[in-house]
Amino acid sequence: MINVTLKGGAVKEFEPGVSPADVAKSIGMGLYKSACAARVDGEAVDLRTPLEKDCELEILTFDSPEGKHAFWHTGAHIMAQAIQHLFPDAQFGIGPALDDGWYYDIGGTEPFTPDQFEAIEAEMKKIVKADLPVEKRFITVEEGREIFKGQTYKLELLEEYAEKGWQLSVYRQGDFTDLCAGPHLMSTGAVKAVKLLSTASAYWRGDAARDSLCRVYGTAYPKAAELEAYLNMLEEAKKRDHRKLGKELGLFALLEEGPGFPFFLPKGMLLKNTLIDYWREIHKRAGYQEISTPIILSRALWERSGHWDHYKDNMYTTLIDGEDFSIKPMNCPGGMLVYKTQPHSYRDLPLRMGELGLVHRHELSGALHGLMRVRCFTQDDAHIFMTPEQVKDEIKGVVKLIDEVYSLFGFEYHIELSTMPEDHIGELEDWETATDALREAIEELGRTYEINEGDGAFYGPKLDFHLVDAIGRTWQCGTIQLDMQMPERFELEYTGADGQKHRPVMIHRVVFGSIERFIGILIEHFAGAFPVWLAPVQAKVIPISEAHHAYAKQVEQELRDAGLRVEGDYRAEKMGYKIREAQLEKIPYMLVVGAQEMENGTVSVRARKEEKGGTKTVEEFKAQVLAEVASRER
Repeated sequence: MINVTLKGGAVKEFEPGVSPADVAKSIGMGLYKSACAARVDGEAVDLRTPLEKDCELEILTFDSPEGKHAFWHTGAHIMAQAIQHLFPDAQFGIGPALDDGWYYDIGGTEPFTPDQFEAIEAEMKKIVKADLPVEKRFITVEEGREIFKGQTYKLELLEEYAEKGWQLSVYRQGDFTDLCAGPHLMSTGAVKAVKLLSTASAYWRGDAARDSLCRVYGTAYPKAAELEAYLNMLEEAKKRDHRKLGKELGLFALLEEGPGFPFFLPKGMLLKNTLIDYWREIHKRAGYQEISTPIILSRALWERSGHWDHYKDNMYTTLIDGEDFSIKPMNCPGGMLVYKTQPHSYRDLPLRMGELGLVHRHELSGALHGLMRVRCFTQDDAHIFMTPEQVKDEIKGVVKLIDEVYSLFGFEYHIELSTMPEDHIGELEDWETATDALREAIEELGRTYEINEGDGAFYGPKLDFHLVDAIGRTWQCGTIQLDMQMPERFELEYTGADGQKHRPVMIHRVVFGSIERFIGILIEHFAGAFPVWLAPVQAKVIPISEAHHAYAKQVEQELRDAGLRVEGDYRAEKMGYKIREAQLEKIPYMLVVGAQEMENGTVSVRARKEEKGGTKTVEEFKAQVLAEVASRER
């Protein structure tokens, strides 16, 4: 008999060779029916995988990331099988699961169009109804050549995997076989609700010199109601698309002359600077000093920090006086040099240095996406230098600062502890010490977290903060990275109480992450209707006729003198038109003024929040809005 330790610590005995599916069935038919995959000793596997020795087992349902991955990976195979039935000449590239579905790269046919989706979906539903078993087997390279005869892309992958010495496996469902490591569902019947979403062009292996393929995106859910909810979310996301709203609201521009390099327009700069003013305010209160480091630094510096070996493909380089220099992709090496400009005592620590640093990273053109993925952005960095005894308190302080910021905007969030990656520098002992410090600090704060194995930075483990926006999407923004490697590489020192030289420990951290990306997230979170304190234009004064222009300008100036961002609309347009335009511009307050308002020294307030409207004196309105701004009310 073997002992299987279940999630929660319960131990059950089974005959060797029992499958996770059998274990799930022994627990309950509900779990068995909802199971998508399993995790055995930390590794995601198929439900059919035989268990031959004592192990830890977790049954993964669609509610878990790995369960979704198996579900959507099977969905990708079902779509490919349907395409194979309808388009026998199709050549299949890769078809991975994504965070919200899958894609498959297809060649050998004309690019697919949405008009063909209905036929493909109908064929997919037949495959689902057939409830075909999905079975894995390991193969030799010779068997693979026979299986994928005529499939150019699969044969290329097969030879590459064999050359790397990888174990080759295929998944078969009915008349469709794919080269794949899995895991997958046990049968096609679990994929109840399917939907093809879009197509795009994609070069084979991301190489512009190779074939252009048609990338078909799709998704699926266990229940039709869940699919419908997801599609409704996509529709809402389209309405909130920051690229569309950014153009309509005059915030930023994305121009051909600077692909991936956003242009901020006057209203966008008001928004950006308001965020930066807030950042400076809270960091000054938290004891940070602000610094600025050069945008271009020598290659020797990046080699010393380790970034050149790990990041050079994403760095822009130039030649100055015959020597290689690089435009900085991150701020930390400059922060090291600032620390070294003067000697430090333990009495100086912790030393918290913040920087709004402009960084540049080369991204493939196909990966660029509005403000969310750019080649140039402002990172709200900070580096904290401290003694080992100060580490936990500093981590806690950063967690509290991040919580304050996200709560202000109404974001919920979850935390991941990302551990040592394969491509790392430094000793295992240092990594364990740093990881334990992060874990203990977050637990002492009473916060829950998930483990993200192997996803730490190359120089240290980290806490990543994933915030949830108004329609349920998650964004990784804040991070706290604990680093014992950079201080060693840069030979940073402080004089301890014992009079001896010691190495400081260092935290890298961001709150917004990228100011530009955070603005994109805020645009979509608020659908462009920013809180008053953030709104580029907080009020628009609209006179009823030309006879009221002088009073409108007086109101506008009085509010502007009080520090509010105000515009006046003096065009010879109808009132209804001007009001509708102000509404489309998402302006929090419209102040209509006519003869009665002019006589009484009042304004007629039309507000986004109805309870804040009505007729008010200018003083009353000014006090109300200034109070909203001061409190940063949402």
